Formats: sequence, structure tokens, C-alpha cells
Amino acid sequence: MTLLEVSHLTITTATGRPLVDDVSFQLERGEALGIVGESGSGKSLSCRAVLGIVPASLDVTAERIDFDGTDLRSATESQWRRIRGIRIGAVFQDPGAYLNPSLSVGRQLAEVHWVKKGQRRRQAWASAVNGLGDLGLTAPERVARRLPHELSGGMLQRVLLAIAIAESPELLIADEPTTALDVTVQAEVLDVIAGLRADTGLAVLFVSHDLPVVSQLCDRIHVMQHGRVVEHGTPGEVLNAPAHPYTRSLVTAHAEYGLDRFHRQEAARV
Repeated sequence: MTLLEVSHLTITTATGRPLVDDVSFQLERGEALGIVGESGSGKSLSCRAVLGIVPASLDVTAERIDFDGTDLRSATESQWRRIRGIRIGAVFQDPGAYLNPSLSVGRQLAEVHWVKKGQRRRQAWASAVNGLGDLGLTAPERVARRLPHELSGGMLQRVLLAIAIAESPELLIADEPTTALDVTVQAEVLDVIAGLRADTGLAVLFVSHDLPVVSQLCDRIHVMQHGRVVEHGTPGEVLNAPAHPYTRSLVTAHAEYGLDRFHRQEAARV
């Protein structure tokens, strides 16, 4: 069953220059869709259109932006409060920028539970600690008492993930969540997201410039260049038989970083 459908999305500047040009995609329940492209390709802006957080200076038009039967193009603030952060969670590239530097990470996660779920503060704190533990953070009680600057990038990203899924959303939008992390921590974060999919049936819209990362996690891939989708398919199709010159250049550029291993994995799956 289709959870999210975006049809003919176009985002332009005040002068009419298209930043996203006639982009369409859909996402089934429990599916992971990857959108890959270089900086400025329009991939992140497309996701922000789904969340309703495109800057007011830009013009957004679409034939359809539908989330589980709700037309997000005309969603009211009241509707957004019931969707954003509750049914749709999101994590972004720089987790530290989205946390209050003066509050412990546990306090910030607990706020989700007492404000949105109405839990008492002690219960909300326990829920926050449990949430951090569920995402693989060791000594979660101690981590919960830390300020953001006291944690590594990988730990901060797990905190953001814990906040994003605290309301058990149906969709997680992950916009470059592993870009600033080293390879080992990248793999750990991807494992966490894959585990959430397996355990909860979470659908994931995963945005990255990193084709190997996207191919590792996602069921389907859309490749964007200059605001347009230039190719789409399964990881096996995109990696083993890229049709567009830009996709071929991505595959070639990433081959030295282990993409050949993903070729072999996808060939075995197809």
C-alpha cells in the first residue's frame, strides 16, 4: 500500500529558476527509497517539500503530495502538528545543530514523551533512557545526562534517531544522516535504521550523495541531477546496468570505495 506519493513536484526561485524540476516518486509502507545525487541536485529540497519546510522565498507546485490519504499541499498547521514529528520523523546531516547545547540529550528526548505523549516527567525520563538503549547506546542512563558537545557524532545521530522515532512514525526522512561520520560509524547508523525497519515496518526516505550507502540500505534508488530524476530502479539495476551518463559516472567514481562489493551482493539478490 502506498504511504507517500509525490507527483510532478517543481520548486522554483523568485526569478523562476527551477531547483526541483518535475520530480515524482512514491514510497510503499515498510519500503526504503534512496534519493542520490550531488550537492545542489534538489534531493534534500524535495524531502523538505514533503515535510512542509521549504523556505517561503521559494515557490512549490505539485500535482500531488499525498501522505496516507492526506494532501500535504493544503495541510493546515493543526494537521501538520499531527503529522510532523509524530507520523513523519526526520533526521538531518548535522545532529548537533538540531539539539539545544544547554540541555542534556536525555532531557530533550524526554520532552517528546511528556509534551506529546503526556507522560509524567519521571516516566518520560525512563522512556528516554530506554529509547537510547534501544538504539544501541551503551550505558544509556549516563549518555542521557550528557550535553550534546560531550558526545561523538555517531552518538548524537542516534540521539536524533531516538527523538525522530519516539512517536513511532510510519515514515522516517533521513537527509544525509551519515555524511559527517566515519565509515565504521556510518555502518552502525545504517544498521540501526535497517533494524528499525525490520522491527517496526518503518518506511524510509533516505537522501545521500553516497551511492554505496544508499545501495546498502534501500529497495529502490532515484538518481537526481540538476533538479531532475535522471534514472531510477533497484540497486541491482542502477549499479549493474546504469543507463544515464551521470549514473555511470557515479558508479565509476565510487568503485574504488567498495561499490564492487555491492555489485556482487545485488547481483546475487536479483
